[in-house]
Amino acid sequence: MLADDHTIVRQGLKLILSGQQDFEVVGEAGNGREAVELVQRLRPDVVVMDVAMPELNGIEATRRMVEANPRLKILVLSMHKEAVYVREILRAGARGYILKDAIDTELLNAVRSVARGDGYISPAVSGALLNDYRKDVTDPADLLSNREREVLQLIAEGRTNKEIANRLNLSVYTVDSHRGKIMEKLNLHSTGELVRFAMKHGLVD
Repeated sequence: MLADDHTIVRQGLKLILSGQQDFEVVGEAGNGREAVELVQRLRPDVVVMDVAMPELNGIEATRRMVEANPRLKILVLSMHKEAVYVREILRAGARGYILKDAIDTELLNAVRSVARGDGYISPAVSGALLNDYRKDVTDPADLLSNREREVLQLIAEGRTNKEIANRLNLSVYTVDSHRGKIMEKLNLHSTGELVRFAMKHGLVD
C-alpha cells in the first residue's frame, strides 16, 4: 500500500512497483489518517509511506499501524535526511527508511528487504543516524502521550481548539487541557514555540 499526500509521487511509485512480478499495489492513501484506516481494511504486507503528511503525520500513523498489526512492515520514503525523522519513525515501528531522490533499483531493493523481514536504511541517512545515536540525547517528545502528540500536530498545523475538538471527538475543554499539559511538559510558553518544537521533531513539515 502507498501513502503519500502528493498524487504524482504515488503514481510514480505505483508505476515502478507494479512493473515487478512480485509486487501488487493494493491501495493508496493521501494522508496519515486515511492510511491507518486503509491498512486495517486492506491488510497489506508492506506500506511505503511518507513522513510529512497532513491530518496525521507518518510517525504517528506508523505507531498506530504497528500497534494494530505488529507484523506489518513499513518502509518510509521521505525527502528528509535529518536523523530526527529517521530515529522517530524507526522507534514508531518502521522497518526501513529511504530518500525520495533514491533511484528505482534502491526502492525495489528496500521494499524486498523490508518484505523479507529485514531492515533497510538508505546509505545517505545512515551516517546521520549513527552520529545522532552517539549523542545519546533523551528526546523531550518522549514525554508526550500519543494523544498529546496528535493534539500538538494539529496545533502546529494551525487548527483552533474548536477544530481540534471536532476532529478528535473531544470537548474544547479537553483539548485546552491537553495543550496546557503539552506546554508544561515541554516547558514551552506560546503557540509559536509549540509550532517550532513540532517542526524540529518531525511532527509537521
